Amino acid sequence: MKKLIALFAVSTLASTAATAGIALSGAASVSYDDNGSAASATTYDADITLVGTAGGTTFTYSMDVDRASPATTAADMATTIGPVTIAADMHQVDEDNNDDGDGDAILDSDDTGVTISLDAPIGDATVGLDNSGNVTVSGTWSGITVSHTGKKAGDTTTAAGSIAGMDISVTNKAGATTWSLGTTVSGVDLTLNSDQAITAAFGLTGNTMTVSHIAAVAEATSTATTHSVSAVKAYSTVAISRDLTSGAALSATYSSLEY
Repeated sequence: MKKLIALFAVSTLASTAATAGIALSGAASVSYDDNGSAASATTYDADITLVGTAGGTTFTYSMDVDRASPATTAADMATTIGPVTIAADMHQVDEDNNDDGDGDAILDSDDTGVTISLDAPIGDATVGLDNSGNVTVSGTWSGITVSHTGKKAGDTTTAAGSIAGMDISVTNKAGATTWSLGTTVSGVDLTLNSDQAITAAFGLTGNTMTVSHIAAVAEATSTATTHSVSAVKAYSTVAISRDLTSGAALSATYSSLEY
């Protein structure tokens, strides 16, 4: 059975430098992967985010800089005028369109655009209307947060809250329901979802071990808009993470997945 072991050394700028309403932050990581029986590989990642704020308007710009030609990863602006919120997504994402068995879209979609929404409080609920014609009603009652969005492609209803020490969330999208449960038993954080995936996290903040079981993925044929999905059997992972006094974090992950 092939094994996967990955080591990550991550250093993140937790604080930001702010000048006249501009905040700069960044994160970088180095990863080593033994790739089972294949040749090992080392990869790098470095990102920078710039946030500018003026009154009720915020502009966010992000870049991926671990390459010869740094690339934009996000460019968003949002402003609030009374109950009206205007948000603009100005970055067209270059999506992965490879037919490699993970259900990528066949063609890129245009994800830029402007959204104008109106939030009007009515009693304990808030009603929102955006320029796509979607109507959202949301609110929190007895500690349970409920949101319902009516849209052409199918309504979406979500409910989330904590009951008797257990965090529960349920989502119904166009008739399909998914759910997740989370609780802590004897200091172990447990989560379970409707895909039959389960995780258990041990330890304290900065020094943890997480054991996960990932459910199998069923094969799916291609459609007019997406490539096919290859079947993947269920597998388990063990991840250990530790914060270092240098400000970096070291983690190692073991996976039983054969590939």
